[in-house]
Amino acid sequence: MLRIWGRTNSLNVQKALLALEEAGVAYERRDAGLSFGVVNTPEYRSMNPNGLVPTIEDGGFVLWESNSIVRYVCSRYAAGRLWPTDPQARAAAERWMDWQLTTLLDPLNALFRPLVRGMASPGAEAMEKARETCARNFAILDELLGRQPYVSGADFGVGDCSIAPAAHRWFNLPVERPGAPHLEAWYARVLARPSAKVLETPLS
Repeated sequence: MLRIWGRTNSLNVQKALLALEEAGVAYERRDAGLSFGVVNTPEYRSMNPNGLVPTIEDGGFVLWESNSIVRYVCSRYAAGRLWPTDPQARAAAERWMDWQLTTLLDPLNALFRPLVRGMASPGAEAMEKARETCARNFAILDELLGRQPYVSGADFGVGDCSIAPAAHRWFNLPVERPGAPHLEAWYARVLARPSAKVLETPLS
């Protein structure tokens, strides 16, 4: 059985769990990271030298980096469904995974860490700038989702697995959010899926 190490309140672990749930893969999750420790043990570092979560082990194959895990799970266990086999359709879906890392994540973390985890605030001006940047970024997704039902295209797929946990944080942060009807409708569709149980952990 596939094993995954990581805590359920981790955005990156949630991405991998969404992929596993959507692909219908049986798995065993082991708590790791933050208060659970584990990640600094020699055994864990031998699998993941970064000491971060998630990490998976699948029949002796070890993999870390959340988006790589999503790609692996979707391509191995749900090719043609979660992972498009057409190269252009696949590239169009996967670009949002990279965008999540390069564009969406940092300003979202700038809000999440002080507001939810109690880490030092960068100051009111910086927080407002981060909120405005998040709003602009999610407006890009709103525009996309006005043209197609899912981030990945016509159906839920790899791109949605990576974007959904970030959107979940955005919609549950105590900040002002401009209206985004297409994004909100997509988020409601995501929450209606059985796999959305992996997002039920309160933000922490």
